[in-house]
Parts: sequence; structure tokens; C-alpha cells
Amino acid sequence: MNESPSSSRNGDILIVDDQPENLQILFEMLTQNGYEVRRVIDGKQALVAASSEPPDLILLDIMMPFLNGYEVCQLLKSQPQTKDIPVFFLSALNSQEEKIKSFKIGGSDYISKPFHVKEVLARIDHQIAIANQKRQLAKQCDQLEEINQKLTRSNRELEQFASVVAHDLQQPLTSLIAFSQLLKAERGDRWDEREKTYIEGTVEASIRMQRLIRDLLTYCRCDTPDIPLQLTDCNRILEQVLRDLQPEIEAKNAAVSWDILPAAIAEPIQLGQVFQNLIGNALKYRRDDVAPQIHVAASEAGQDWIFCLSDNGIGIPETDFDRIFKIFTRLHANQQYPGTGIGLSICQKIVESYGGKIWVESEVGVGSKFYFSIPKNPEFDPDIN
Repeated sequence: MNESPSSSRNGDILIVDDQPENLQILFEMLTQNGYEVRRVIDGKQALVAASSEPPDLILLDIMMPFLNGYEVCQLLKSQPQTKDIPVFFLSALNSQEEKIKSFKIGGSDYISKPFHVKEVLARIDHQIAIANQKRQLAKQCDQLEEINQKLTRSNRELEQFASVVAHDLQQPLTSLIAFSQLLKAERGDRWDEREKTYIEGTVEASIRMQRLIRDLLTYCRCDTPDIPLQLTDCNRILEQVLRDLQPEIEAKNAAVSWDILPAAIAEPIQLGQVFQNLIGNALKYRRDDVAPQIHVAASEAGQDWIFCLSDNGIGIPETDFDRIFKIFTRLHANQQYPGTGIGLSICQKIVESYGGKIWVESEVGVGSKFYFSIPKNPEFDPDIN
């Protein structure tokens, strides 16, 4: 007796039992509750039926001729197309040893004969619901993996596009700046005020565009997964950043101090960008009547290093704490505080690519404290030199 499956409301169940009365009882119970049921009377037929059309669940008698239920289950679990099918053992053998054996070879449940119809149905309903959830989850995982692969390809293509565009745009901008400056030098004092305004505006706009392209390119590249991380001495990184910023520090009469910083798992150039952007902002957004005071510190917090850069600048309204990290966000006019509105977005993207986060505490007219965290033991394996 081997019946073919058809469409089913609840699921497809294969019953394997050499006792016709058991087959009939189970068949009637399950079909009345919306299941499609196939019935076979021995292990060989069960293997053929399950392989040709895998059911959602198998009810398998243990004591059968030729192949017993344990042997059938072991063969099912050894085949890729049938290994994930839940198997319920049906048996008059009610010893603890038999039940343990059934679970060890891959059984999902063990139902003792004589069985109670409602109990069997409840167990089957529960197992089918679990199987449906697993299938749905597997389908969603496949869809997410496909989406992730598409995003990875898109990000790679976007990065390549940004590199090409940045290179192709920067060259004519460099020429435009150079020619404008040459033209300005050749004319000397012969410019009238309107012409002077035009040529200076052209140079300034070209320089701003050049800076914007450079910052956009940095933003696109700063979370590239191929960049290896390493154990980085933050003191050396900070010292290099301060050397680069020394002319501006002296021009603003600023005082920069720092505590001894730890070694963190990061990419040195990227970490330097974070320090440089934060210190550069502290120098830029200073109060007119007070010399900038900047301090860099670090502390341990569980599995993270927490870095803090504090200043005595103009401060930031609490309503803008989250907004300032969004790309192109500017709280002030470019004439007052020049910039592209990308610096803090770059910091956030770098820090988050390490598994950390960045945030700010500030009071208008008093100053700001920028914090960022870097995990001491990231989930991925960095290239530690």
C-alpha cells in the first residue's frame, strides 16, 4: 500500500506500520484534521516513498519485518534529501532504553502503543508547526543572504565609482584653481572690485569642491572590509596628528593635553582621521574670547576602550546631538565656519566599522565632550602585528 501525496492544508505525513488497523486509525485521524496522508507497510516502501516525495513528517513503527524502524531511521538520516524529515517512532516497546535509543539515532518523538489519538495529534501539530517555522526561517535567511550579496556588490561598485569620479573631478578642479590663480597674478592690480570678487569666488568655490570630493572619497572608503586592523599605539597616532595640526594650534593659541592612551585594535590611518577630525573641530568651533583648551583621555569600560576628547568651545544644542553625525549636516553658515559637513560622519563610520560607537555631551557656551568606543576584542580576527 503506497499512496501518492496531493495538495494538503496542514502538511504531508507518511505512516509506516505493518499493522493495517494502526494505519487506518492514524489515517482517519490525520485526514480529518486536514493532513495529507500516505501509508506504507514496511521499511523498504518507506525509503522509496520518502526519497521520491519527502513528507513533512514520518510516523514510523519500530517492530517491522525486513527492516525495523531503527534501521529505516538510520538510512533516512544518512540521505541528504531525507535527513531533516522529523521521525516519530510508534512502538509497543515502552522501556526507557528504547526511547533513549530512538532519540540517539535521530528520532524527534516517541509515541507508545496503544496511543491516545488526541495526544498524537497534538504532538504532530506541534512538530509540523516547528518544521514550518524552520522552513520559513531558512527561506528568510536565503533571502537575506541574497540581499547581502547584492549590497556587497553594490557597495564595491559604488566605491569603485567614487574613486573614478573623485580622480576625474579633482584633475580639472586643480587646473581650474591653478589657471584662476595665474590669471589673478597676471592681472595684478588691474582688477576692478567686481572682477576681483568673481575670480576670488571661483578659486574659493573650486577649493571647497575639491575638499568635498576628497572628504566624500574618504567617507566611501573608511569602512572597507578588506582594510586589516592591527594593535595600534594611540599615543603615536595622536602625536602625529598634533604635528600635522601644529600650525593651526599655534595660530589659535590653543593648548592640547592628553593622558597616556592605550593600544587599540584599529587601522592607524583611519584612527588618525578620527583624532584629526575631532581636534580640528575643537579648534574650529572655538569661542572668540577664550583660547581653545583641548584634552584627550581614555578609560576602560568592560570590553571597550572609551576615548574622550573635551574642549571649551561654543558647544552644541542637545537637540542636535544625533543630527551632527549625519552626512552633510551643518549647524552654521560656511562663511562663519567653513567645512563640508562630512568630518563627524567619517568618524562615526570608522568607529562603527570597528564595532564601536560615537556620541557627544555638550553645553552651549561651555564646551563639548566627544566620546568614542573601540572594542578590545573585536568579533573578527584582526591582523595584529
